[in-house]
Amino acid sequence: MIGSDAGPFTIHFWAPTFKWCITIANIADLSRPVDKVSTPQQVAVTATGLIWSRYSFVITPVNYTLFSVNVFMAGSGLAQLWRKWEAGQLFA
Repeated sequence: MIGSDAGPFTIHFWAPTFKWCITIANIADLSRPVDKVSTPQQVAVTATGLIWSRYSFVITPVNYTLFSVNVFMAGSGLAQLWRKWEAGQLFA
C-alpha cells in the first residue's frame, strides 16, 4: 500500500483525502436553511463530482479513492439542489 502508485507518497492519495473536507462540509450544510444555500455553488460541486468521478477511471493508476469522494461530492450537491427545488428556491 505505501509503495503503490496511489499510495500516501503521491498526489493520487492526498488530493482525494483533502477533497473529503469539502464533501463533509457540504454534507454538514444539509442542516443549513435552504435560503442560505447557493445554487451556483451546488451546481459547481455537483458538476465537479460527476466530471472527476469519470476522470478517476481514465487516469493511470485507476484511483478508486478519487472516485468514491467524487460520488459523495456529486450526491451531496444533488441533495442540496433537491432541497432548493423542493423549497421553490432553485432559480431564486
